[in-house]
Amino acid sequence: MNMLLWILQVLAALLYGSSGVMKVFMFEKISRDVRSFGALPRPAWLALGILELVCTLGLIVPAAFRWRPQLTVLAAALLAIESLVFVWVHVQYREATPLILSAVLGLCMAFVAYGRLVLSPIV
Repeated sequence: MNMLLWILQVLAALLYGSSGVMKVFMFEKISRDVRSFGALPRPAWLALGILELVCTLGLIVPAAFRWRPQLTVLAAALLAIESLVFVWVHVQYREATPLILSAVLGLCMAFVAYGRLVLSPIV
């Protein structure tokens, strides 16, 4: 179970890290081609991007150094909650593929949060 959780944490960190970089540093370029970026104002997307970057660190660093591992649980839970925002946005714009991706990622992050809290906590 520990190995599965680590794999999910690393993959999620890579995915959310790149997503956060795009939202924070490349928003104008990527938002031109995606209708749903109009659902929220630019400062909201910036805040979500910063949240993703912080949570990317939170998924890996506390667990790897066994320093405040509850931060890993918090990071995964925040990303799971954030995915609900994205599910709502994609429902509003009737975007099926991103909707499914957001829902699956949210469920994975909820599983990581539960896994690190209950199934295989890092102590």
